[in-house]
Amino acid sequence: MTKSTRIPFQLITMLACICLGSSPSFSGQVYTATPDTYRVRLKILEPGDSLQLMPGEYRDGLPIHYLHGTPQAPIMISGPDKDPRAIFVARPGHNTVSIVNSSYIAIRNLDIDGRQLAVDGVKCEGHADWAHHITLDGLRVYGHSNDQQTVAISTKCPAWGWVIRDNVITDAGTGLYLGDSDGRAPFIAGLIEHNLIVDTLGYNLQIKHQQLRPVLPEMPAEPSTTIIRHNVFSKANGGLKTLPRPNVLLGHWPLTGPGSNDRYLVYNNFFYQNPHESLFQGEGNIALYNNLFVNHFGDAARIQPHHGTTRNISVFYNTVLAKGFGITLSRRGRDPAYPQFVAANIVFARLPLRGASVEDNLTGEFDEAKDYLARPFAPLGEMNLVPAGIKVRKHAASSARFAIYQDAQLDFDGGNLNGADRIGAYSLDKGKPRWLPALEIKPVPPMR
Repeated sequence: MTKSTRIPFQLITMLACICLGSSPSFSGQVYTATPDTYRVRLKILEPGDSLQLMPGEYRDGLPIHYLHGTPQAPIMISGPDKDPRAIFVARPGHNTVSIVNSSYIAIRNLDIDGRQLAVDGVKCEGHADWAHHITLDGLRVYGHSNDQQTVAISTKCPAWGWVIRDNVITDAGTGLYLGDSDGRAPFIAGLIEHNLIVDTLGYNLQIKHQQLRPVLPEMPAEPSTTIIRHNVFSKANGGLKTLPRPNVLLGHWPLTGPGSNDRYLVYNNFFYQNPHESLFQGEGNIALYNNLFVNHFGDAARIQPHHGTTRNISVFYNTVLAKGFGITLSRRGRDPAYPQFVAANIVFARLPLRGASVEDNLTGEFDEAKDYLARPFAPLGEMNLVPAGIKVRKHAASSARFAIYQDAQLDFDGGNLNGADRIGAYSLDKGKPRWLPALEIKPVPPMR
């Protein structure tokens, strides 16, 4: 795993509080616990308290039930940030980390070993009324691949304000499954960043479609954004041929009422390999930009109806290398009242674009990528998808039109373009990227 500088959780909380006009407080109690004492300590946690778990095997689960921090003073539950770690071991009939009606909780630096049992690693339980402002940071979740329906991290009740960051998920049926199959457990205003999710049987990440939203205290009523950025999603050695699933599937927002104008911002992610399906599929309101897509087996990105319609769709600044279709913008189920565009992408695929204009993109056959990109067919850790030569530059256009999108002025590597002409995920003047794509947590970009 790449070593990189991480912003301390306390500093993140402090900056968030400052933005909200409040003052953070870290004056709570600090408790240290072992596998024999932690369940007793859990019951007495108050806002601002920290529970520090010692290394060892924890065999009685982690129930986060009716625990409440505050925006200024979250409750923090954490293990050591280096080996040996605190390891939570699955037990039959119980999800390992179980969350019910809790808020402003941070869970950090734990290992969750599923032992191939039919239980989830982290579960916001279906019988809960809600769970909001939950942070999952630095977890290592493994051993949950007994079935595609077994999930590393799952929400099955209304959930908002979640941060899912710096987690490594391997050997799972599904990596992140956020929402419920009937669309009645909305996942709202989430931040999913710097995760490594590899070789799942089903989805690396699925956010379910949403029906009309319930009215709950503190649930956002104004339009909000779920951000998915700087993640690595791979099914290079995973996936079921009989039940194929994309690496990432994003369902639609409510078609009317609160939430209907919510959107996904999906940027600066590395999507890698899927032997049986596409790398990305989405509907609703989506901005998809600054991503790398590499699939030597089939399709890259498909914007198409799943349970609803495609609405506001913006696809730009992506670099795509796909043996099948590159970017598909389906006309089926499209709502003509909403603008859609695919522009400023570099796409090398058997069929680079479907349903979108070729003129505003650089396109070519799969094998032609070597004539435009530095080292597109090199192995991971050596693969270099930056533009090479003047052939790319003549297709570039001003980046000013995309300035309204968060971080669109930065390339995949975090370089600031300052309005320079651009096409694809990288700056045209970049030689060697700061990070060459690999199956590891993507480093944090430089602070700006």
